[in-house]
Amino acid sequence: MTTEQILLLMGAGVTAFFLAALLGKVMIPELHKLHFGQTIREKGPAWHQKKQGTPTMGGLIFIFSATIVTTLALLLSQAFLSEKVLSGSTNALVKLFGALFLALGCGLIGFTDDYIKVVKKRNLGLTALQKLGAQILVACGYALSTYLAGAGMLYVPFCGYVDFGIWYIPFCVFVILAMSNATNLTDGVDGLCTAVSFTAVLPFIAIAGALKMFGIGVLSVSFAGALAGFLLWNLHPARVFMGDTGSLFIGALLTGIAFALNQPFLLIPIGIVYICENLSVILQVGYFKLTHGKRLFKMSPLHHHFELCGWSENTIVAVFTLVTLLGSAAALLLFFA
Repeated sequence: MTTEQILLLMGAGVTAFFLAALLGKVMIPELHKLHFGQTIREKGPAWHQKKQGTPTMGGLIFIFSATIVTTLALLLSQAFLSEKVLSGSTNALVKLFGALFLALGCGLIGFTDDYIKVVKKRNLGLTALQKLGAQILVACGYALSTYLAGAGMLYVPFCGYVDFGIWYIPFCVFVILAMSNATNLTDGVDGLCTAVSFTAVLPFIAIAGALKMFGIGVLSVSFAGALAGFLLWNLHPARVFMGDTGSLFIGALLTGIAFALNQPFLLIPIGIVYICENLSVILQVGYFKLTHGKRLFKMSPLHHHFELCGWSENTIVAVFTLVTLLGSAAALLLFFA
């Protein structure tokens, strides 16, 4: 990358950080006024009840920040830099904007879910079938559009690039659904999903630089900066929750970035925390049914198990973030090896 591109990337990250921090200062009081407070699950840890009424839908803060800064940075690069991202190949543009629109689509599903919770004063929101159906629709739209634009060749560690052909579409849909729901499950402790996701996007910034995919680099850096700014308001004790609005957006955007870089399999080490959170729920439910009422964990998802083991919320965030950092380092080793 050129010096000008690096400076623009740095500027995008810093701008997204400060914009998210500023939006938090403005939006959180407004969410309070609108009584957009989270209803806490009765089945969660008892001490979480004191969080009742904390504003939710805070994911709008980093969604707005990442989207605005990405758009401005791409326009600036188009106007002043020698490499015109917006004049690139159709395949590259579909991957770039497909990732962003995929995330916005999933964020809209999450927003609808959060809005129902707030207005109806229920913590259930959309039914599982409604939410899944909407996610499948958005995921299929993304998978089909990127496939028709020429996607399908994906990097498989130790095997190199493999042409998935038509199987790219169902595989892509599966990964989107798995990741967006896994990040949703990870959002259960103050700052956890935000900190883990900030760490998870960092290796993709490095990979985008190595592959000279500047547009994806801009999107990734803006996303990371926005998450860091939001974290100022989301760390324990959280002033605002991201809600399904934010968690579904995060999972979808991480997946969109991974597919845009042709590196979805690197989501396994990078997203190891998300995977463990998801598996803990699956194993808990399966074990409960097989043993007729016994539990494998004290509570699922996994972070609640550690809470009931006596870990503080900050300790859980620190340890899970460290695990993500190690997974991210492993992903980079797999990529550059």
